[in-house]
Amino acid sequence: MKGVDFKGRGTGRQPANIYQKSKLVLDHVEGIDIPEYEEIPSTQFFPVSSKTALSFNDSPDLPLNYSVNPYQGCEHGCIYCYARNSHQYWGFDAGLGFESNILVKKDIVSQLKREFEQKGYEPHPIMLSGNTDCYQPAERKFKLTRQILELCLAFRHPVSVITKNSLIDRDIDILKELASHKLVHVYFSINHLDPGLKLLLEPRTATARLKLKLIQKFSAENIPCGIMVAPIIPGINSEDVTKIIEAAGKAGAKKAGYTVVRLNGQIKDLFEGWLETHFPDRKDKVMHQIEQLHGGKANDSAWGRRIKGEGPLSQTIAGLFKLAVHKYIDPNGRMPEYDMSHFKGNGQMKLF
Repeated sequence: MKGVDFKGRGTGRQPANIYQKSKLVLDHVEGIDIPEYEEIPSTQFFPVSSKTALSFNDSPDLPLNYSVNPYQGCEHGCIYCYARNSHQYWGFDAGLGFESNILVKKDIVSQLKREFEQKGYEPHPIMLSGNTDCYQPAERKFKLTRQILELCLAFRHPVSVITKNSLIDRDIDILKELASHKLVHVYFSINHLDPGLKLLLEPRTATARLKLKLIQKFSAENIPCGIMVAPIIPGINSEDVTKIIEAAGKAGAKKAGYTVVRLNGQIKDLFEGWLETHFPDRKDKVMHQIEQLHGGKANDSAWGRRIKGEGPLSQTIAGLFKLAVHKYIDPNGRMPEYDMSHFKGNGQMKLF
């Protein structure tokens, strides 16, 4: 796969969209086809309508079955992101196109309100977001995540938020109110402590240091926080697992979870290109270890194994994680149970 990596982007590569029979290139005067992007492209936003706000997933690997995704595509540019593949459904590529073409679901809030108001609707915790980060840079402009949180507060509907971005601090007022009604859990995704690695692995996310500060700040305001060490990539960030959990525990995190990396679809080629650019000396070892976790292949769709892996390396990671959690996360500091007894839907909020 040809391509050049741009500063501030996870990749500059543009793999062909598997759903399209043709590919846009520029025909050079010498007869050489060159990629569509020769310079760092600016981010473009595309307003789209949504048929439904709630996405349902019955995977046993997920703690929550319902999610709301106000954006598709993500400027964070995390090279390993599984959501890259789905961007091809919208006519974009899974590489640079995923990072620079953001779909904005302009009617997501009104759609969600209608679903809350449906007769017979039963409240259940929803995840913000199950696909791309609800606090990615686009949120500064469109504020859809904030409006969704306001809607959840008005309806007294439970919500779980996970993010890699410090923009969530903007909404601490709503999160405090939700927490006072036992309606919110906040998770920060932290998979490294090295700001240099962040610039390569997750270029437009917040640093671990800043996210840990927010855990401390939110915890002081009684907003329950947890962390996800995700994904763990052998040979890249696996040595930081214990240190991450220790730092999160000291900051006040009440819960910790993890996943191991899997490279489905076009993510494998993108990730291998990323390794070749930034860690060529480790490329083969890292790829072999990832394959060891997933039955000999980098991709994995088997429930359970796709999230935690299997085999000796998986057992080592699980053992280190369990030991660190036992040592550094307060066993009495569990996330509070959601209180769904005050839900105001089923036609009760017509005047909202």
